[in-house]
Amino acid sequence: MVIKKRNLFRLTRLVLLKLPYLLRFINKFRSPKKRILIIKTDAIGDYVLFRNFLEVVKASEKYKDHEIDLLGNVVWQDIALWYDKPFISNFRFVKPDELYESPWQLLKLAMSFYGSNYNTVLQPSYSRTLVGDGLAAITGAVNIIGFESDTERIAPKYKRKTDRFYSELLVLPELYYFEFDRTRYFFEQVLKHPIDLAGPHFPSKIAGRHGVTIFLGAGNTKRGWQTENFLQLMELIIGETEQPIHLTGGPEMTETAAYLESVFPEDSVINLVGKTSLPQLIDHITRTGLVICNETSAVHIAAACGTKAVCIVGGGHFDRFAPYPEHVYSRTSFIFEKMPCYNCNWVCIFDTPIDEPFPCVANITLARVWQATQQVLKQLT
Repeated sequence: MVIKKRNLFRLTRLVLLKLPYLLRFINKFRSPKKRILIIKTDAIGDYVLFRNFLEVVKASEKYKDHEIDLLGNVVWQDIALWYDKPFISNFRFVKPDELYESPWQLLKLAMSFYGSNYNTVLQPSYSRTLVGDGLAAITGAVNIIGFESDTERIAPKYKRKTDRFYSELLVLPELYYFEFDRTRYFFEQVLKHPIDLAGPHFPSKIAGRHGVTIFLGAGNTKRGWQTENFLQLMELIIGETEQPIHLTGGPEMTETAAYLESVFPEDSVINLVGKTSLPQLIDHITRTGLVICNETSAVHIAAACGTKAVCIVGGGHFDRFAPYPEHVYSRTSFIFEKMPCYNCNWVCIFDTPIDEPFPCVANITLARVWQATQQVLKQLT
């Protein structure tokens, strides 16, 4: 997080760290409603791994007679509104990074939260942030439950202060490392019963699977496989099969997709980059035979759709988001070249050009990705 407007950040910090004490004191003199707030302001892939627990909470004995509100990230708003409206009473969406320099928006949220009069606030993300902790606290709720957490996304000096906002901090056992398992553990502790949920899933009616979808991008150019590698992989796919190739991804990959499309004969590559909504992308992945992607939201969507995938994995959060453990999903081939510096939180120890990927990604060869791709293609043809 890069702070550009220091004075606004100082005001934001004041709101986040001081206002909760006043609101909590005021709330002692009124009875809370049967209403809870769940805060999940992470990225798209995180939401895909989390969203099925909303139905579990809604059906639980503990909260079945409560209103359930969700505070989320605007980047996955379309998914939540399309798939999860039956489980949520009210949605609120924010751009969490922008809140660090938006004290007035935080004050507006605090007033809105005060009117909601929440009984409980749940913060299921393991890696907490200053703004996430502050959002939980400015609700003024007496019961705020989260993880003890690490300091991956919050400075220790702030974490020591925001720990005090929580009525309960869950200590995560070491055996729960994969993100989906962490979230399941959180809700099992909150709901006080086991949860029979094997992995993420989207409701779908599969009429048939056809074609290859290549999802470009990785949220950060340093974490994405080289464009020329994707080009050569596409050449191999076209030489091996008549299965159509679709390019997908966010608007930031428009130029890359146009370049890849221009290399091949007309209509041999279908460019959908920046042209689909998230629900449309999910529907497309449900109907495709194979997804090839970097470690990004696409691999989680593929797993939730039951679609086979080949995923190029770097070392920043190895085993936390990818590869998937067998008990969660086993139809994805994760390709990686393990290095001693894995689990660096994407703080790379190597000095590389700004337009080149980290070594843990750059070292993954075309031959290894093609080998995994070819195995799936044989089943599609």
